[in-house]
Amino acid sequence: MNRSTSSSAKSMNRRRRALLKGGVLCLAAGCVPFAIGKPKPTVRVMGTHVTLQEILRQRAMEDLGINLLFEPNGSAAVLQKASMNPGSFDLYEQWSNSINVLWRSRAIQPIEKKRLRYWDEINSLSKTGKIVENARMGAGDAPHKILNIQDDGTLGTQHTDVISFLPYVHNVDSFGYDTSRLPEGIEIDNESWGWLLDSRFSGQVGVVNDPTIGLFDLALAAQAKGFMQFDDIGAMTESELDELFTILIELKQLHHFSGFWTSVPESVHFMKSRRVLIESMFSPAVSALNGQQIPVRFAAPKEGYRGWHGVMCLSAATQGRNKDAAYEYMNWWLSGWPGAFIARQGYYISNPQRSAQYLTQAEWDYWYQGKPAAETLLGTDGKPSVSKGEQRSGGSYESRFSNVAVWNTVMPTYEYSLQKWYEFITS
Repeated sequence: MNRSTSSSAKSMNRRRRALLKGGVLCLAAGCVPFAIGKPKPTVRVMGTHVTLQEILRQRAMEDLGINLLFEPNGSAAVLQKASMNPGSFDLYEQWSNSINVLWRSRAIQPIEKKRLRYWDEINSLSKTGKIVENARMGAGDAPHKILNIQDDGTLGTQHTDVISFLPYVHNVDSFGYDTSRLPEGIEIDNESWGWLLDSRFSGQVGVVNDPTIGLFDLALAAQAKGFMQFDDIGAMTESELDELFTILIELKQLHHFSGFWTSVPESVHFMKSRRVLIESMFSPAVSALNGQQIPVRFAAPKEGYRGWHGVMCLSAATQGRNKDAAYEYMNWWLSGWPGAFIARQGYYISNPQRSAQYLTQAEWDYWYQGKPAAETLLGTDGKPSVSKGEQRSGGSYESRFSNVAVWNTVMPTYEYSLQKWYEFITS
């Protein structure tokens, strides 16, 4: 056999092995491989750094045999772009407070339940708003209120054959703080949203710059401090917003706030550089900082959490093979491995039992059961993020989601709240 023939044979063997490997991976993920010989479909995914991570992109492309383009940005920026230009994305990944804006602007299309392979495994939190029967519902847009597309085209609680988003990752949020730098008199076992507006932290407070998220952090803080009370914190009135922002603008002019972050990496930088001591935080940022040996704790506020539910939405402009590929990517997210990966940064998946097989017993016990870590646990970056013996703040999955004070929400006064928010930020 000459060198040319030998080289050709080796090349064919490599391709055969790659195809076999792809087929095995695809079968493991429960996907439908795309036809060999045709160009791979490309799915453009717009969202935030929370889920648009390179490790996930590479794994999904390998498992599914598709191209994925990730476009991560700040939450407000991607929502604005997606709502105005549905042709700029195929799938949109963010939080449930995006849904009303995207649906009203006709930027997304209905998702068919029958095309979701694991729909029946999705738990009751997404479908009823409660993880257990006696759980606190939480004010605002609990996910089930905006999931189902009703016969009249509105979003509501009545179950139908089409939904506005794929329920997948979710969590409860609060704030994080550096335990090594706490002011005197602040007690870890008495965590409160009020700390964000406490004068002992003045000049060292960071807030997420998002009017549908940061607004609730600060409203919960104002209420916890006794500065004001809301009739319904998930649907603030214009007069309540006026009162809240009068307080916040006064504090800003006294330099109480050190900065407003727009992405998870920026929030990590705020804490790492010691620009802030306490700030609105998302779980991946806490995990990343702990992996760098910075002792940041994710608070379990006595007033309850701010809950959020991840949404994956299908662009109104996506059709054909790209639409088929988008459904495969949605199904991949619930196939087990992605849910286990995301658990290591503190997030839950809507069908956790399928992901349990990809987690060690120590990981499952810590992240989902709220038990002390039986061993050092690694984060998604492969670095230690949980020390042996450490226990997750707020406890188990069920305990944390039984204590939601308010969900990320687009309120009836959304336009007015936007105006007030930007007055605050620029004051």
